[in-house]
Amino acid sequence: MKIRPYHRNDMDACLAIFDSNLPTYFALAERPEFEAFLRDLAEAHAYQVIELDGSTVACGGLSPPVNGRAGFCWGMVERSRHRQGLGRHLARMRPQHAATDPCVERVALSTSQPTEGFYAALGFCVIQRVTDGHGPGIHAVHMEARLQ
Repeated sequence: MKIRPYHRNDMDACLAIFDSNLPTYFALAERPEFEAFLRDLAEAHAYQVIELDGSTVACGGLSPPVNGRAGFCWGMVERSRHRQGLGRHLARMRPQHAATDPCVERVALSTSQPTEGFYAALGFCVIQRVTDGHGPGIHAVHMEARLQ
């Protein structure tokens, strides 16, 4: 497994990862926003990719801190690679990165209901739910964890 910073030439691979997670984890309507994020903001959000055997199989970033809170952004694992520990690794490395900034006390994320339990098992607590918040049938579950 190789973890490295996102580069613009990773865009197609990251979009393919997004597409592999439709419609259960993301709504198709979110794709233009993700594409704009990759094009314009990924490098400023510590966006990382995970490679296995030369293929990009996961990606995710961390927003710059505001008021003591950094946020997960656009974390995902290629659907055929779910349940292999990649998402857990991605979810653990981002708070570790956030902890290097003494201003960060909490890490927040917005996920969908299928992954709520995954993040709860990692210590995240639900702070708000929004029905259809990410698209029809894909509820927004806003969660937060305190850094250790």
